[in-house]
Amino acid sequence: MPGITLDDGPVWPALLAGLVLALVNAVVRPVLMLITLPLTLLTLGLFLLVLNAFCLWLTSLLVPGFAVQSFKAAFLGALLISVVSWALTVFVSDSGRLGRL
Repeated sequence: MPGITLDDGPVWPALLAGLVLALVNAVVRPVLMLITLPLTLLTLGLFLLVLNAFCLWLTSLLVPGFAVQSFKAAFLGALLISVVSWALTVFVSDSGRLGRL
């Protein structure tokens, strides 16, 4: 994704970025969702994409070697992560087995 960079070298910054993003989504995102609930309702849930972009940007601040250059890059990256997450949820059942295509 243009505007999102990861330093070359070992895979540790990528794994750390994934772990920190999961923690940010588990701890910070619910608080932000509660605070911005009226705006989220007013935009019919589209403001959640902005919150996801903020969480991705916050992760880039906390993880050395992982950088998000602009809001556009964060928004597109968050959109891509949301689509991949949705696709995995659709194709993996509750029991952890792949569903039929």
